[in-house]
Amino acid sequence: MTVTLVVMKTTLLIWLVLSAIFLCAHAQEHAAAAAEAGALPDQSPITLGSRGLYVFLRSNVLKAAQKMPEENYSFQPTPEIRTFARLVGHVADAQYLFCSLAAGEKNPDTASIEKTKSTKAELVAALEESYAYCDKTYNAMNDVSGRELVKFQGRDVPKLVILNLNTAHLDEHYGNIVTYMRLKGLVPPSSEPPARK
Repeated sequence: MTVTLVVMKTTLLIWLVLSAIFLCAHAQEHAAAAAEAGALPDQSPITLGSRGLYVFLRSNVLKAAQKMPEENYSFQPTPEIRTFARLVGHVADAQYLFCSLAAGEKNPDTASIEKTKSTKAELVAALEESYAYCDKTYNAMNDVSGRELVKFQGRDVPKLVILNLNTAHLDEHYGNIVTYMRLKGLVPPSSEPPARK
């Protein structure tokens, strides 16, 4: 193993630990705000925490999609991976998949957004619509209903775990989005300095 690889792995590990601490702090802030707004009962701290993390990541992905210039939506770092447009479409498609499963509903995303939409306006709108759909699912969930089991890949899985898989998927692809933005010389939303009050 080369020194460069060891340094890269160590840097990645440090970044992951710091990111986890940062995300947990933001999740608690969003959870408290959601509780104050009456989104979920106070006796659902696990669901509130899960929703807070989802809201934080959802916000960053949407801001990134809005910030990326139209001409960069066709950007594809290598021929083997998605364009930025397809990446945003994939995130929207997955939102419908996970949230409809957790809601116990038929997936309303009947046409693949990733394969049918390509402009910035279309994809930002599709992303916003997928978030509105998921918001309803998250807002209807609590620590009791989150324990109900649904089938996922042949296994019985609690509904709240399905929503957590959605959040993990958002986090995974936000990491991709950050890379696309950095390659285009753009600062991703999570790295922007906080707005002064």
